[in-house]
Order: sequence, then structure tokens, then C-alpha cells
Amino acid sequence: MKNKNFKKFTQRSNLKKRSDRDRQKRELLKIAEQIGVRTEGCKVSFSNSASMRRSAYSTDRVSGIFRESSNGYGFVTSEEYEYGDIFIPASAVGSAVDSDEVEISFREYSGANGERRTEGKILRILSEVRKTLIGTAVVRQIKRGRRREDICYLTPDGVRSSRDIVIKDAYGVSEGDKILVKIRRESVRCGYMQCELLDNFGPADTKDANYLAILSECGIPTEFSKEELDIAKALAAEKISDVGRRRINGVVFTIDSETAKDLDDAISIERTEKGYTLGVHIADVSHYVREKTALDRAVMARGTSVYFTDKVIPMLPESLSNGACSLNAGEDKYALSSIIDLSHDGKIIGARLESTVIRSRVKGIYSEINQIFDNTASEEILDKYKDCLESLSIMRELYGILSKNATERGSLDLESEEAYIVLDESGAPVDIIKRKRGDAEKLIEQFMLTANEAVATLMYEKNIPCVYRVHSAPPEEKREDFIEYSSNLGLFVKGIAAESASAKDYSALLSEAKEKGLGFAVSYAMLRSMSKAEYSEVKKPHFGLAIDTYCHFTSPIRRLSDLATHRIINAVLIGDKAPERYRGYAKRVAAAASDCEVRAEGAERRIENLYKVIYMKEHIGEVFPARISGVASHGAYALLDNTCEGLIPITELGAGAIFEEKNLSIRAGERVYRIGHCVNVRLDDADISSGKLRFSLVESNNGDEV
Repeated sequence: MKNKNFKKFTQRSNLKKRSDRDRQKRELLKIAEQIGVRTEGCKVSFSNSASMRRSAYSTDRVSGIFRESSNGYGFVTSEEYEYGDIFIPASAVGSAVDSDEVEISFREYSGANGERRTEGKILRILSEVRKTLIGTAVVRQIKRGRRREDICYLTPDGVRSSRDIVIKDAYGVSEGDKILVKIRRESVRCGYMQCELLDNFGPADTKDANYLAILSECGIPTEFSKEELDIAKALAAEKISDVGRRRINGVVFTIDSETAKDLDDAISIERTEKGYTLGVHIADVSHYVREKTALDRAVMARGTSVYFTDKVIPMLPESLSNGACSLNAGEDKYALSSIIDLSHDGKIIGARLESTVIRSRVKGIYSEINQIFDNTASEEILDKYKDCLESLSIMRELYGILSKNATERGSLDLESEEAYIVLDESGAPVDIIKRKRGDAEKLIEQFMLTANEAVATLMYEKNIPCVYRVHSAPPEEKREDFIEYSSNLGLFVKGIAAESASAKDYSALLSEAKEKGLGFAVSYAMLRSMSKAEYSEVKKPHFGLAIDTYCHFTSPIRRLSDLATHRIINAVLIGDKAPERYRGYAKRVAAAASDCEVRAEGAERRIENLYKVIYMKEHIGEVFPARISGVASHGAYALLDNTCEGLIPITELGAGAIFEEKNLSIRAGERVYRIGHCVNVRLDDADISSGKLRFSLVESNNGDEV
């Protein structure tokens, strides 16, 4: 009986296969006729192998980045292939690991509905990008004969892998520890990988373990060598001398946050017949960081100071960053001064750079100066700034003119919300609030922008090497998507061509969006369309600022790019060294500064998220008003009023919910969730190890904008 039933099943299965093949033959002949191939008398046959049931376009080789899935297969993204990602089945992955640069062979074929499909095989690994993994230890007990043995596995953070990741010699590792491991490449194969334990940070549900893990994973150096510290200490002890420098005797002062200790910019101003003379006096860090020293190499490796919630990891040793280089009030300091002449309407009409000695009159504090501007300052504050009040009045006047010019030229004022995390004496987060920016903060920002533009323009005109800050226009395809999205929101896009959209066009759209209450949504979509700003030795425009020639000059205590620009100015423009000597240096610095910036930003963002998750963990189960801040195929992101953001999984948004990429929305039946829409959410989980929050939807406010 069983044999008879099996025979019937086999017959039905074979009939279905023949039917499928006949249909595929008809489709193939139809395609051939459509492209002009004669099919009279043609026969089509298929190999018994299911993988050969294809109408192949070509077989080729390309290189690209491999992305592994949690199911074993993966995809390769290649700039050499224009039709999207190339599918790599699990059997063809070999020893490649997520993020590796690989060379593959692949074939194209048509799917059941005639769509283009690909399948490839990894031939070799060109670059082992991922050498280590960080994650949580899982200890499992296995039976070996009569013995039981503990085996330590790794659940990696942020890396999808279908392999069992086994930790060799995991002595001292307990279940749930956060650990760093090195991949043993010779062990990698389908379904398995062996790693070597490098560090154990402690329990994965603690702040300290995750803090250390983030620093390690992002490659943030936290200590200076004895040699570097000794060099800095000796230089910091040198006495300030006026020899070869001009002393600035006017009213010079700094404006910064109350907690700032690395004060690298001071300002002065005079009213003139033609308009204004703005002095932007920047700490001359290049005087202390000499070429080809151990300290110089340390700065090149760090690239930037990294600002965390509870501390700063400086680019320079503290004896310089907070000491000799910091423009502390009442102390003589070396500076590189940009003296900028501006017309009555705020246009730059001339600039010069000088080696100077300055003495700041006062350490200005943003909040205090905002009180002066608002006429709410106490007598104590007014007395503190008595020597600076006239200058502050002129500065505020010039700031208004510069701000108006920035708007008119199309500088993009994107909506963003920065968090201020309040810590208690033990370092635990007790509150999260939005940072507020008043006129004092915006004034300094405009003055620094003006100095950066003036310095970059001067160096370009004199053909002196420079580390430019550049920002490319959005790619045409992303511009098209953004313009279509804006049009769907009802914004006026007539006359804006995707191939030539300017910053001014974008700025006009953003202004209209803000007037209609769509500023948050359009800012988000605009950011998605943008390229990332970077450093380059070649002059290119800065799209976001709508400035043709721009560099970073004003923060050499905390940025390599600014320090390098200072060094070149002192050597070539003020000194007598040949420009050609520094062209290669500018190129190396541009590459290093761009890489270090990405690394630092990633670490800063993750540490901030860690503190936010620790704070929110005390509020699991509570309901919060929020707005949709992002959408993706896996769900919608909700942003709380305190700037904490988390995911609402797409399964929580309703049956059949789908992501509509063109409209940046998620549709669930009649309900549509768009960027900026108000919702109420319940906090379901706050995972310290991953730094992520998860929400569920309580109710929607009918799609109203915030």
C-alpha cells in the first residue's frame, strides 16, 4: 500500500515538473521572438539541474563588499555592476565573512516573471575587512562520551552570521559577558568559525562593559605614550615670547560652553568706514606639535578629539589641550589670527593671516551672553562683561547680516535635535533634555564659518596647499527621489531639475516645508539624499553651506585638519618654505581626517545611545508621545521629546504593513505612517548591550504633524 501511494505521488510530482518546464519553454520562446530571434523549428531543452533552468544573459567577474545574512547566504554590492546586489547562496560563500571585499563570478538569468536575477560564487577574498568581533558570550554544555564539556560561543553585535562562532581557550568567560575576539581565518567555513579571545569587558548588561567595548570596536585610542606626554609637558612649559609675532591689544575674548576647557578660538571686532574688521584668533597649536615628532604621529593617528557624555578623549595631551594651547582668560597665548575686512552688507572684501600673541579679557559663556542679548542679565554678569559690551553689540549686528546672507545664498538649515544628558554624582543618567541654541551659539558659528571661508579662499588664490572641507551635491538619483517625495507632499517643485538642483533650490523647499509644518519630514528626506561632507586636498564646493571655497581652520586643538592648515600657513604663507613640500602632506591629512571623523562620530553616537538606553530602562512599560522619525522595511522609528529614539517593528503597525520607499512611509491597510506623524508608543525593551530601544504602538493621532 505504501509503495502504491508513493508511486502515485511520484507520478503527480513528475507531471507538475513537466508542466512547469513546458511553461518555461513557452516563456523563453516568447522572449526570443520579442528581441527578434527566429524561433521556427527551435527546440528548448533543460538540464536536470534546477540551477540550470535559466535564460542566461552573461557570466562575469566583479569585486565588491560581501554582506552575510543570518541564514547563511549573502549579497555582494559592487560598483562594477549597475543592476543591484548579487545573490550568493550559502554553498558559494566559502570562508568570506560579513564586510569582506571579495572577487566573485556570477551569472544573470531571468526569473519566472522575466525579471533579472543573479547568482554568484565567491572566488577569493581581496581584503579581510573584519578581523575582530565583539559580542555576548553564550556557554553551552555538550556531551563527549561520558564527560560533559562547556563550549563558549559568541553572539556578535551588529553582524549577521549563520555560523557557530566558537571561542578557543575561553578561560574566565562567563555566560553573558561582553567579549572581544579575533577571527581565526583558517577555521572559517560554512556553518562554523573559530575565534581567539582578546578581551573580556565584563557583564554585557552593564554600562562599563559596553563603554569599553565601544571604544575598542571603534578603535579610539585612550592613552598617550610616555614619550608623547613628555614632549607635550616640555613644550607647555616654554615661556610665551613676542619675538616674530604681533601682539593684539584690542578687546579679545572667548565665547564657549560653561564646561569647555579646550578654548581654541577668540574673537574681536571693530567698526570701520567700509563696514567691519572681524578678528578670529585661533590657538597656534602648530607651534607646539612639531613636524615628524612622536606627538605629530599621535595626532595623525587620532585625527580628532572625541566628546562623550561624561568625558573627552582629547587629540592632544591635556598639558596642551587644556593648558598651553587653550586661550584662557588673563594669560598670554600664541595664536594664528585671521583678520577679515567685511563690507556693510557682510561681504568679505579682504583677509590676512598673522602670527600673534593674544590675551583674552574674559571667558565668555553662551548662556550669560544670551542673557545680555535678551536684556535679562544680572548686574554681576554685566560687570563681568563690562569691557566687552560694546564689542558684543557690534558682533550681534554683524551676526544678523551674516545670517541673512547665509539664508539668501541657500545655506541649509536642517532641523536637528541634540541631547544634553544630565548625570548624577555616580555618573548615572538622571535626565535627558534638548540642548537649546541661542544667538550667542549661532553668532560664534557664523564667525567661524566666515573665517574658514576667508582662509580657504586666501590659500586657494595664492596656490598654497590646503585641507579643504568639501560637500558634494546629492547624487542625481537621490535628488530625483527627494524632488518626487517633496512633490507628493504638495510642495512647489516646478522648475527644479534633478540634474541641476542647487542648494538654493533645496533651501527654498525647506523653508516652504517649515511654513507648512513639514519641516521635520523634509529635513529627514533631504538628509537621506545628501552626500557626506569630507576632507580633500582638492578645492570643491560645500553644498550644504552653499560656499564655493571652504576649509576648517578654527579648531586645531581638537581637529587634525585645522592643525594641518595652520602648519601649512605658518610654513608657506608666513614662513618661506616651498608650497610643493606640503601637497602630499595635505592629501595624507585629508584621508586620515575623513577616516578619523567617521570613527569618532560612530563612537560618540553609540556612547550617547548607551546612556539613553540606561536612562530609559527605568521607564519600561510607560507610554510616551512621539513622532515618526524614520521608516524602513523592518519598521518605523519613533522619536520621543527627550531625543531618545527606538524602533516600532513593522509587525506592530498592523496586518499586512508594507514599506513604501518612494513615499518614505509604511502602509497598513487604510493607515499610513509617514515621517513627522504623531503617535503614542509604549516602551517594551531597552537593551543595554545593543544600545537599542523597542516600542509598540499604542494609538496614532490620525497622522497629524508635530
